[in-house]
Amino acid sequence: MVHIAIADYGIGNLRSAEKALQHLGADACLTTDADQIARAGAVVVPGVGHFGACMHALRASGLEAAVRDAAASGRPFLGICVGMQMLFEGSDEAPEVEGLGIVAGRVRRLPDSEKLPQIAWNTVEVATGSEMFAGLGRQPWLYFVHSYAPEASDPAVVSGWCNYGTRFSCAIEQANVWATQFHPEKSGAVGLALLANFVARANLGARTNLGTPVG
Repeated sequence: MVHIAIADYGIGNLRSAEKALQHLGADACLTTDADQIARAGAVVVPGVGHFGACMHALRASGLEAAVRDAAASGRPFLGICVGMQMLFEGSDEAPEVEGLGIVAGRVRRLPDSEKLPQIAWNTVEVATGSEMFAGLGRQPWLYFVHSYAPEASDPAVVSGWCNYGTRFSCAIEQANVWATQFHPEKSGAVGLALLANFVARANLGARTNLGTPVG
């Protein structure tokens, strides 16, 4: 069984992500150790709150390089909520703060015509052929808590779309890098099924040495 390292940079929904993965039987644990992230077979980066605060915390923790290397390595990688947003080049929430730039595009504020933040279950329109959403149906319900959402430069990497005042990308599959704006760890049986797909992919990659690096 592959070890899944959850980057603990001191902010975000860290413990709930860990518990959800462990509930599935995964060998997953929080870590503040860059070397452990480098050795892990798969990596998860959760996040909750303000984009700028999360980026500053990641950089202050000394884990930024390990997270970048994990995404570029071909190993299964999952970003959750602000953990997804940080993969992009930047965010309107903190225009002066650079993102990781792993996925091309920028995080935009949702329309003020809707109540913000969106704190609700919402349907996700799943792209054909998505591995992340395998077995979840074409429009699963998932749980969101956010006021900003990523806008990918390349629509081909978007595997899930959601509508809340506007149509926005809520899931990304870019080679080994998966990411969700919603919280799978708070989305009941459907969210656990999605995480199980990630765990299965991680274990498959460990057995077959599959994986195409990003970049």
